Amino acid sequence: MSSIGRIRGFSDILGQEARKFRFMEDRAHSVFSRYGFRELRLPMLEHTELFARSIGSDTDVVQKEMFTFPDRKGRHLTLRPEATAGAVRAYIEDKLYSGGGLTKLFTVGPMFRYERPQKGRQRQFHQVNAEAFGSASPLLDAEMILMLWTYLRELGLTDLTLQINSLGCRECQPVYAERLQDYLAHTDRSRFCADCQERAQRNPFRLLDCKQSQCQELMRGAPSMLDSVCSDCRSHLDTVLDSLQQLGIPYEVNSGLVRGLDYYQRTTFEIVSGAIGAQSSVAGGGRYDDLVRQLGGPDHPAIGFACGMERLSLLLEDPGPEVTDFYLAVLDPEGFSEGMRICEELRRKGWKGEMNQETASVKSQTRHAHRLGARFCLFLGQEELARESITVKDMSSGQQSQCGKEHLPDMLRQ
Repeated sequence: MSSIGRIRGFSDILGQEARKFRFMEDRAHSVFSRYGFRELRLPMLEHTELFARSIGSDTDVVQKEMFTFPDRKGRHLTLRPEATAGAVRAYIEDKLYSGGGLTKLFTVGPMFRYERPQKGRQRQFHQVNAEAFGSASPLLDAEMILMLWTYLRELGLTDLTLQINSLGCRECQPVYAERLQDYLAHTDRSRFCADCQERAQRNPFRLLDCKQSQCQELMRGAPSMLDSVCSDCRSHLDTVLDSLQQLGIPYEVNSGLVRGLDYYQRTTFEIVSGAIGAQSSVAGGGRYDDLVRQLGGPDHPAIGFACGMERLSLLLEDPGPEVTDFYLAVLDPEGFSEGMRICEELRRKGWKGEMNQETASVKSQTRHAHRLGARFCLFLGQEELARESITVKDMSSGQQSQCGKEHLPDMLRQ
């Protein structure tokens, strides 16, 4: 019978990669909690309408990339393609706004999009997300970027560039849309890719986000969004930029940065790396001040960001396996029960280790202790059972000594 393999675009995460993921998760908990963020664990399945209403029915994510299916009652469900919509749904449904003030949340977990698998991009991918609700202040924008920058720096990343833009608000975006349509009216639309030819009719903003080289070239002369933003949006961006400068965070203003989701407005940003090829963005986000209201909640502004863990992993060094303190080699079948008791006593005192479950030679068990990277190999045979002692081998020096079982924790500590 043939074996069953993985689904294309879905990966097993183990070994070095698993260690990197644990490192990213642990660092997220450490950094984000220092800024007052609390963890939120979201379901992986949501009603399809949630993403159609939030992300935008004309976006590639909703049109082409979502894993959507009917359940047994005919309701359309979707594996989450991103986390913000679910966080907003939870903010509304669980009334997280009831206490007033800012609500700061972060999530870690898998997302799903039906895309062409490539380096740093899978159909099941993982993100670290942070969302802050309840303030329209540009100082919050700067603090969110600062927290993201701090997180990436504490992961050990240095070769990064922050790109930032303003998408304007719902009042100045139509002004820009009209200027963009005027530009497109004097452009040969047949030269755009098939997707952009459709986007030009439905949502011309999406043309700015196309990754096809011919479309990027055609849009190079398009008017800048920054020339159309209202005075309030311009002032908002200027305050964010001034704050970043005071915080010592270098940035580049990129007037073509729009990101791929419809809910963004005003501040939008990405952090890119030149070390991972074409898929250079490792994190990004922005404001979505109308989204809570659009999904049936109070009119509360919000801002968030997401980090792609697969892409971050490409930039990280292996943090290395956790230290194994001991390996207990039981050399006599009568010693297994006593060996388990000794191991458990050491674990309760904080030591990490394991023991064999079947008898084997001293040589083979010593080799296994080496493979585990154990600091000490402990031997329990007939002689040790009779003396109620343990033979301890320091694996780095090769020295061996005996001690009573009751003194073993102190000896290992010394």
